[in-house]
Amino acid sequence: SPAGMVLSVLVILLLSVLYEAVKMGKAVLLRRALLALPRSLSHEALAQPQEGDSDPAQGSPSLMAFPISFPRWFWFHVAQTLFHVVQVVLGYMVMLAVMSYNAWIFLGAIVGSTLGYFL
Repeated sequence: SPAGMVLSVLVILLLSVLYEAVKMGKAVLLRRALLALPRSLSHEALAQPQEGDSDPAQGSPSLMAFPISFPRWFWFHVAQTLFHVVQVVLGYMVMLAVMSYNAWIFLGAIVGSTLGYFL
């Protein structure tokens, strides 16, 4: 029926907009996670211990402080993982709808992606 087709196209359009919103949310979350990195932690201190040190964390305040900020990183990583799962599920749902080879559904997905990216 025509009403069912219009509803299907609108649902696919909204799923495509939501896909783009989740993709943007992931990027914002990654930016916040990178800004939350402790500034005193350097890659050199992690990669190469000082000569004569038996324990790399001994005497290095930046390495000893890292476990304190670990829970914050853990929650950022959990949130990024959940965003990724939602993005993959939405992407597969839109892909399956497009694979119905219906031109109106295809146009709904394209317009939804365009609108979602624009917003």
